[in-house]
Amino acid sequence: MIDADDLAHCRAVIRTGSLSFHAASRLLPAAVRDPALALYAFCRLADDEVDEGNAKGRAVLDLQKRLDLVYAGTPRNAPEDRAFAAIVAEFDMPRALPDALLEGLAWDAVGQRYASLSDVRAYSARVAAAVGAMMCVLMRVRDGNALARACDLGVAMQLTNIARDVGEDAAAGRIYLPTDWLAEAGVDVGDFLAAPEATPQLRRMVRRLLAEAQRLYIRSEAGVAALPPSARAGIFAARYIYAGIGTAVRRNGCDSVTRRARTGRATKLVLLGKAGLRAGATLTLPRSPVIYARPLPEVAFLVDAAAHQSAVPRPMDGLMQIMADLRAREDGRRGMNGVAAE
Repeated sequence: MIDADDLAHCRAVIRTGSLSFHAASRLLPAAVRDPALALYAFCRLADDEVDEGNAKGRAVLDLQKRLDLVYAGTPRNAPEDRAFAAIVAEFDMPRALPDALLEGLAWDAVGQRYASLSDVRAYSARVAAAVGAMMCVLMRVRDGNALARACDLGVAMQLTNIARDVGEDAAAGRIYLPTDWLAEAGVDVGDFLAAPEATPQLRRMVRRLLAEAQRLYIRSEAGVAALPPSARAGIFAARYIYAGIGTAVRRNGCDSVTRRARTGRATKLVLLGKAGLRAGATLTLPRSPVIYARPLPEVAFLVDAAAHQSAVPRPMDGLMQIMADLRAREDGRRGMNGVAAE
């Protein structure tokens, strides 16, 4: 399905760029692990180009073109694009899922801020839960309840990342904490970005975000039993390794400004063992009724897109608008550069 050289390239990308996913993927069966590595490599490349480049808007517009080519069956001549095109064709990947990721990256490109926890969850739905839904598609799971729990896991992971990276994001002029939390604490966003400090108020916000992530980690567990038995250990591993990052943040006193939380190799090995035990238990324990919990409102469109792949896709007005705005902005910059050159 995926060219061997392209797959080797994707493995190398994940081995160096996403240690947590690489560790968890080792417990997945090859039939899921290989397309998952291709999926994560494509998503990682897209995220890095937007996150680290100077021309963020142009990177997002370029990603849209790459997706257009992938879904036309004529991917750009690059390993990640060719590999992603192979899994799109093999698994009938709904376009709405990578489009959701595209929209989240566009929000990053324009420096969008999030007024409430619901807004942060909406962002997390796009940049992380969309990947969780795509992972279900790779396992050939289209059940709406399982998809909802996979999206819970994706949002929980992203909330953990946000909690860990507060200082790093602030140094880059970004903030993902709900701005209404900062307002309630009397913290001015501009002042914080200019001189971030791990104040008691900020630590409480980090702790609060981790509490929401923990709630979703626990809720996500109910969906693992709906996945193929051979894939369950790998998904539990991802759940425990990412939650372990939150544990490390708490161990640092929820100081995400002057300290960066890490999980060492020994910790990851312990968590991999725990994941294997939990996966084994799903073979004998009854199904948890939590699996039937309604999806988060912010991820419902992802569940619908993956569960009803033959349905007419919901128009993504928000995506269309922000891409039009980015295109106009980039055209304006090119025009200004042309005038300056004259």
